[in-house]
Amino acid sequence: MLQVCLNGARSRAECPHLPVTPDELAVAAREAVAAGAEDIHLHPKDHDGQDTLEATAVAAAVSAVRAAVPGIPVGVTTGAWATADPHARAAQVRAWTVLPDHASVNWHEDGATEVAAALLDRGIGIEAGIYSGTPAARRFLSWPGSRRFLRVLAEITEATPQDGLHAAAGLLDELEPAAAPILLHGEDATAWPILRLAASRRLHARIGLEDVLHLPDGTPAPDNAALIRAAREIIQHTPQGTT
Repeated sequence: MLQVCLNGARSRAECPHLPVTPDELAVAAREAVAAGAEDIHLHPKDHDGQDTLEATAVAAAVSAVRAAVPGIPVGVTTGAWATADPHARAAQVRAWTVLPDHASVNWHEDGATEVAAALLDRGIGIEAGIYSGTPAARRFLSWPGSRRFLRVLAEITEATPQDGLHAAAGLLDELEPAAAPILLHGEDATAWPILRLAASRRLHARIGLEDVLHLPDGTPAPDNAALIRAAREIIQHTPQGTT
């Protein structure tokens, strides 16, 4: 499965063509799905372009994207940078009026289990966000509900491709006891090398303006659809068991 991550916590200062509004997210999702994306991850934004978990913003973003790409799963973030207090974050999830198909929960953040419980109570699938270089994998695997989730989102945070590939190998070994579907991805300089690793291992992958602003040849990506097309090309031409 290839997921598109449409915007992330980035701002227009980093990427002038970042999709922010519900209408922009809908257009970006439609183009990305036409290019080969099979799942969508997005960050709802407030009027200032900041990530938010408020019910009205989540409803607007999810509804617009869902209408643009009917039948394609749509997920959102629950990152602590949007709402620092974990109790407030869980309360926001419980207040959502339009439910996404799934939501990511970062297991290194305080209150991850509380937010996860709120999602499960609402019937929302969980992407368990496991950052490299953190105790997230251990925390997740010790959670009594660690079999009640959609997939593991293995997130490689190292800055260089060499360090990222080394960290990815270690994290995948650490996550083996989960016996779960894994979506493996990197960011910025590691995004494309990690996508190739995911392709070689036949793992789920993702790409989009949240993770990287450049195509594999280093040129700026004009939009999410261009990143998805490049990813599809890599996946198609990466033999299993190679990197």
